[in-house]
Amino acid sequence: MDPDRPVTLAVITGAHGVGGEVKLKLFTDDLSAYRSFNGGALTLRSLNGVIAKFAEVPDRTVAEAMRGTELIVPRDTLPPLGEGEYYYCDLIGLLCVSTDGSDLGRVVAIDNFGASDVLEIERPNGKRFMVPMRADAVPEWGERVVVDAAFVV
Repeated sequence: MDPDRPVTLAVITGAHGVGGEVKLKLFTDDLSAYRSFNGGALTLRSLNGVIAKFAEVPDRTVAEAMRGTELIVPRDTLPPLGEGEYYYCDLIGLLCVSTDGSDLGRVVAIDNFGASDVLEIERPNGKRFMVPMRADAVPEWGERVVVDAAFVV
């Protein structure tokens, strides 16, 4: 975890309506807890589900030009983690090893299909595999991710 690295909470996916509202892809459960993004360049005025209005976006033309803009905040504005909790951004890019010591690659994505988080690990040869983020499959994470050898494919 790099305490100086900003964290992306959402990305603008397009315009919504004609008044400057934008559609978002959210990476947090509570974007409304934040009012300022991108070093103060964007100020959240309202949020309704995945539709947001920013003070600096007056119309649809500006909203359309914002497609792909990430909404970032400083790491120190995030709430503290509880025991066993993690932020996705802290896991992506981590080195992965198996419990038998072999190098597995790096975490490249985290998905959640409804049951629990799933780590996507890319091997050095470019092939990928997935592992559920459960204590029996991933007994340890921090500086690196340790995957139980029984879950390695």
